[in-house]
This record gives sequence, structure tokens and C-alpha cells, in this order.
Amino acid sequence: MATLTVKNASGADLGTPIEIDSSWLEFEKGEQAVKDSVVAFLAGCRAGTASTKTRGEVSGGGAKPWRQKGNGRARAGSNRSPVWRGGAIVFGPKPRSYAKKVNANVETLALRRVFSDRVKDNEIIVVDDIKPETAKTKDFVAFLKAIGVEGTAVVLVESAAMNVIDDEKAKFGFREPNLVLASRNLGNVILVAAESVNPYTLMKGEKVVITSAGLKALGQRLAKKKER
Repeated sequence: MATLTVKNASGADLGTPIEIDSSWLEFEKGEQAVKDSVVAFLAGCRAGTASTKTRGEVSGGGAKPWRQKGNGRARAGSNRSPVWRGGAIVFGPKPRSYAKKVNANVETLALRRVFSDRVKDNEIIVVDDIKPETAKTKDFVAFLKAIGVEGTAVVLVESAAMNVIDDEKAKFGFREPNLVLASRNLGNVILVAAESVNPYTLMKGEKVVITSAGLKALGQRLAKKKER
């Protein structure tokens, strides 16, 4: 059974490690699931708004360019034919959805495999909680440095927006609005709710910083169905 050391905001170990349930881990399978999940996620990000006009949509071309016979040129009924410059487009793109459906079990398997690999590579940092006293970016940068993050990082926290009564906080979707304000100007940090993180996002970043509550929320998603 794997364990993860818990740190405080100053980077000091709290002493009692967190045990990772074996149902959260998967090392033998899941590579194809990760690929399918990532492909589906990236496909869903495509706008699919490319559009060209068909012969029935392009404007102009109402008059016959020249008479049918006697001028030595090929017959032409419209100057908006696809073979003409400025004409229609044959088989061009039209607005469409690139979304791909991934089975829920496949998505969970992919998330479990990515999490397992990050645990195996010692790329997960668990902190007891993240409660910035200010919304200053430099303070959050100092926090990341203290816990050992030097490059890019994915920060996972428990969102629990539905439990927040204060509308000013609820609009951010997280318990701590200062965390959102302090981290949103950092290009090397991605702040995500553990309840909604996907395999693609979990793969990004050199380190994964997760709170104890966030780890518990993520574990509920990772646990195998038969052991829930």
C-alpha cells in the first residue's frame, strides 16, 4: 500500500502519512483508456465552427456568363461554379461537433492509471490545506516554493461551492476566493477541483499539489466500483 507524506503551508512534514487505498491504484492496465480519454477531451475542445459555402449558398452567378454556343468556349451556366475563382466549395467543412463519447468506466480507469503513475514517480505533493491569507500572487509563489514546486503544477482542491453560503465566494466555485485570485495570473499553475479533474489535466504539470480534502474527494472517484 502506497503512502503520501502530508506537508503544511510552510513545507514541513506533519509526520503522519496518508495511506493510498489499493482500489485507487492501477498499474497493469489502462494505457488505452488514457489515450481514449485524452483524445475525447481534446476533440471536445475543438470549436468545430469552420464553414464554407456550397453552390446554393454563394452569392451571385444568376446570369449565364456567355451564350451556350458559337464562342469557342466551354459551356457555363454560372460564374459561381466550383471550378470558377470566387465560386462555391465542393465538400468543404461545415459546422460540426467533434465530441467523442467515452464510457464512464473507461474514464475512471484512465484517471486511476494517470494517478497511479504520478504516485509511482513521486510527483504528488499533499498539503493539509491551502488557505491564502491574501490574494497576492507573490505569496502563492512563495507557498509553492516552500512545498517544493519549482516548475509547472496542477493544484487540486475540494471545490464544495454548494456548501459556501457567501455569494462572493461561491461565484469563484471554490471555498477560498483568495486562492483563485492569487493563482490565476500564473501561467505555470492550473487550479482544478478534485471532483471534476480529468485524466488530461492530471497529466499536465511537473507536480500535482493536492489538499487532504481534495485527495479524499479524488479517491471517491478512483475507488473501484466493487470495493466502494
